Amino acid sequence: MKRALIAVVVLALVGASAALATKPGSGSDNGQARVFVPNPVQDLGNQDLTDQKDADYAALQGAYRTVRLTNLDGSGFLRGDWAEIVGETGNPAYSPTNTFLFNRSQDEFEQVMAYYWITEAQRYIQSLGFRTGGPLPPVNEEPQRLRINQWGVDNSFATDKKDEIRLGKGGVDDAEDGEVILHEYGHAIHFAQDFDFDGADAGAISEGFGDYWAVTVSEHVRAQLGLRASSDPACVADWDATSYDPTAPHCLRRLDSNLMYPDDLVGEVHADGRIWSRALWEVRTAIGSMHADTAILKGQFGFDGETMTDLAGDIVTAAEDLYGSGVAAQVEAAFASRGIL
Repeated sequence: MKRALIAVVVLALVGASAALATKPGSGSDNGQARVFVPNPVQDLGNQDLTDQKDADYAALQGAYRTVRLTNLDGSGFLRGDWAEIVGETGNPAYSPTNTFLFNRSQDEFEQVMAYYWITEAQRYIQSLGFRTGGPLPPVNEEPQRLRINQWGVDNSFATDKKDEIRLGKGGVDDAEDGEVILHEYGHAIHFAQDFDFDGADAGAISEGFGDYWAVTVSEHVRAQLGLRASSDPACVADWDATSYDPTAPHCLRRLDSNLMYPDDLVGEVHADGRIWSRALWEVRTAIGSMHADTAILKGQFGFDGETMTDLAGDIVTAAEDLYGSGVAAQVEAAFASRGIL
């Protein structure tokens, strides 16, 4: 009986694959999508928004933004140069015209969010010069594998074993918040840069960088779309956080916590990461977002040090190589303001 059941399941899977294969694609690498930029709380400045069991209610409508999807493979599915949905709950998002206009009550919406934000992050990285044939080496220049809502807890993670990002569900599903997606991509960036996670501060650095990366990319995308800067950008993932942070402003974490190194280390990577994210925020404030992001990415390649001090020194060196001693001195001062240098 078990063998017969297995055979039926296998035939069903083969049939499903064949059906998907016969769906016509657009043949185009561009499309249209509806997304949050990066999330409703940040975009609308409304701290009263709540999940309401995935309901698409009236107060959220102003947060939907129609954007251009790029780098698609033309299949009609969310697969492309820099992102690929490899698992999902419900139907795989599909359009023969690359038109992905879903809302948050539909499973496809979160797939679109993940594809859009990872693709935009990689496009930003390449615009900074990190690309094949560019002035700087590529960073994770490949399709990032994404699994959506297939982990039944309100958490997400990136894994280098399968080179995947898995975005969980519960409360506000994680893939509804662009900054959660970008945070996890921060870890994928570290994997791609041969970042050594064995160092004493390595876990905290990666968590802090993920928070910083979430904000700097979301603010970049808002600017590219002609949207105003967020009113409270230092608050990370404030839509997702409405499910577990009861006090407004709702934040996963903040980039502007007044913490010092090493006095405020507590031995928990997310808490300690706030020291590193604050330092990176200080660097960004001092020299501007694009210069800061370029120096930070360049300094992270092959990091095998132990401490925040070690990586801060590498980033100062990268800033000097890129922009000269004057800018490097500003970066050094930013890290010094947190006790790191």
